[in-house]
Amino acid sequence: MALSQRLEMRQGQALVMTPQLQQAIKLLQMSNLELQAFVEQELERNPLLERDDNAPAASREDPVEAPPATAPDTALTLKEDAPPADASSDLDTDYDNVYGEDSAADRADAAAGDSGPSSWSDIRGGGGRFDSDDAQSLEATLARAPNLHEHLAEQLQVACTDARDRLIGAFLIDAIDECGYLTVDVTTAAQHLAVPVPVVENVLKAIQTFDPTGVGARSLAECLALQLKERNRLDPAMQALLDNLELLAKRDLQGLLRLTQVSQEDLADMIAEIKELNPKPGLKFGSETIQPVVPDIYVKENPSGGFAVELNSDTLPRVLVNTRYYATTAKDKDAKTYLTDCLNNANWLVRSLDQRARTILKVATEIVRQQDGFFVGGVTQLRPLNLRAIAEAIGMHESTVSRVTANKYLATPRGTFELKYFFTSAIASSAEGGEAHSAEAVRHHIRELIDNEAPANVLSDDRIVEILRKTGIDIARRTVAKYREAMRIPSSVERRRMKQSMSLGEGFPAP
Repeated sequence: MALSQRLEMRQGQALVMTPQLQQAIKLLQMSNLELQAFVEQELERNPLLERDDNAPAASREDPVEAPPATAPDTALTLKEDAPPADASSDLDTDYDNVYGEDSAADRADAAAGDSGPSSWSDIRGGGGRFDSDDAQSLEATLARAPNLHEHLAEQLQVACTDARDRLIGAFLIDAIDECGYLTVDVTTAAQHLAVPVPVVENVLKAIQTFDPTGVGARSLAECLALQLKERNRLDPAMQALLDNLELLAKRDLQGLLRLTQVSQEDLADMIAEIKELNPKPGLKFGSETIQPVVPDIYVKENPSGGFAVELNSDTLPRVLVNTRYYATTAKDKDAKTYLTDCLNNANWLVRSLDQRARTILKVATEIVRQQDGFFVGGVTQLRPLNLRAIAEAIGMHESTVSRVTANKYLATPRGTFELKYFFTSAIASSAEGGEAHSAEAVRHHIRELIDNEAPANVLSDDRIVEILRKTGIDIARRTVAKYREAMRIPSSVERRRMKQSMSLGEGFPAP
């Protein structure tokens, strides 16, 4: 067969992930903190982007009107503004591709779901900068509290005068975690430093005398023993109790009484002393500041009924495109190509941010509409919900809804919840044709049953299954055990032992 060259023209369709398309998808699933950091980077990179400092800081988006759930033919719509006047048509993809309803990528990302919910009630949805030369010196004056390693290193310089001991101490301090526990074995440390094990032991004993008391311990028992030793309360009975903390966790009071050889009153006093100790002494120094969750959406109850859904405008970056600077500078042929790309990217970013906010509001409004029972009656009124039900209701794809609900939080009168909290699996009803129950509501019901059980009548998992079936919830025993363990609730045997000890007035803590 002779080989030959020829030209052929073929027509086909393919999904091309352009940089703009990838950026819009990433923006959709970013949290508000990640979005702020991304916009700051774009402001530094793109000379045509400016921060909108004239925007009111405390304002919020207008509430969005959501149609009743009983009118499925009326799709929830948001008022679409016209694109910016300076938007360029030179983008390498159509903007509609970003939020398409049935693209190939969306179909690949989609997860299987159940049918949509039934009808419910109506719901209404809805920095300073220093320009002077003193800025650097001002930042240099900022102070912070020393962390645990720095605090221990300062004490090491005073406690150890020998250079070898300081080197060993520095190695051990680096191996102490944020809770104050030593994470390396003494023998391993001695082999690594090529020194005898007793030398490392002596340095470790010196570190264990540092502040905070209990630091450098290798176990919980040793940490508590160091603190009790400082209080001069580490007697043989207390040491026997520390050596058998697992019995205390199991509420085996008879075993503890037998090992410690003390009376019940003395054992209760010893446990009370242990409760006053700090099991994680290192957390007092240099612990990282926990960032509070900033909600992306607010849900408020309307006086006339229903709920108002509003975006938190404080989490929405406000940027503008400086077209005047582009018109003035683009006359230079050398800079025109670069500025044209900057203009296209700026216009795309502004439109992506606007569409992101609208999509979040649309999805959140539908979630509130379908889970209105939760806002009225609490967690027991949660209904089974999946991505497909929301996607079909608002005319979007499941993958888009999944991206929107990632890392987004909803502030309600009942607390702040992640949007994914409202998506729960369904548990069948014991009655034929009965409405399915939410897994989260079932877990809440199990916790209520256990919290209200009497000490003389502790409920076993089988008994909980019987009670739930009487209320119309068909659930297996292994499922009850799985939910109970996930909520860190002990078994019926451990709860019975704990309640019996508490009934004796000994005040043992819950596990």
